[in-house]
Amino acid sequence: MSADPGQMREAMASFVAALHGAYLDQARHLAVGEQAGLPLLRGSHLTVLAVGVRHLHVLATTSPLPAPHGPEVEIADEVDGLTWTLRFFDPVVAPGLGGIDESDGPRPEEVRQVLGVPDVVYHLSVSPGGGLTPHHAQHAGTGLANQHAAVFRDHDTIRAHAGSRATLAEEYAVADRVGLHQTVRFLAQQLAPHDASLAAVCADPAADDSAVRRALVAALRAPAEVR
Repeated sequence: MSADPGQMREAMASFVAALHGAYLDQARHLAVGEQAGLPLLRGSHLTVLAVGVRHLHVLATTSPLPAPHGPEVEIADEVDGLTWTLRFFDPVVAPGLGGIDESDGPRPEEVRQVLGVPDVVYHLSVSPGGGLTPHHAQHAGTGLANQHAAVFRDHDTIRAHAGSRATLAEEYAVADRVGLHQTVRFLAQQLAPHDASLAAVCADPAADDSAVRRALVAALRAPAEVR
């Protein structure tokens, strides 16, 4: 027997609140400047989307969305000044989700494409049967804050070493945040055009955007004559 929809929504709301609380707790250990650079602490209202396909997707965006309609449900919540609205989507609310095949694993990019939400602050995928417990939320929120802090520091380093290519560095940071994988690779090589190690990472189909970013940071930190 499937779980009661109301109970599932309550569990999801509690999970998101605990995740955001853990994120804020971890962020307080960072320097003030780093805290200000974290996506959840920039003062924008979040919309969190709980999306049920085969896997459960939890993604947050600061992009404006139209008001709910039809069978869609939303819940407003806040923790320590961080405010968000939680909205629920499944193939009944968004029929295009029914065409996503997740039998071999989550398809976050396809989910975002169907919903038309390319710019996300975070996107978590929970496997069937995965927990929405406070422990899972604590782990996810702490890890997310650490991940965002690391990305913030990397982008700051890239900007600091970009020189006359400062505009490219800003474009790269946006592409990296949004997940424009091919644009990330193109801009990274524009920022360090003579680095063979970076070029190899960008050409590797198994390398993710984090690997490209690490290679770019290493390339820009290398002595000029090596590059």
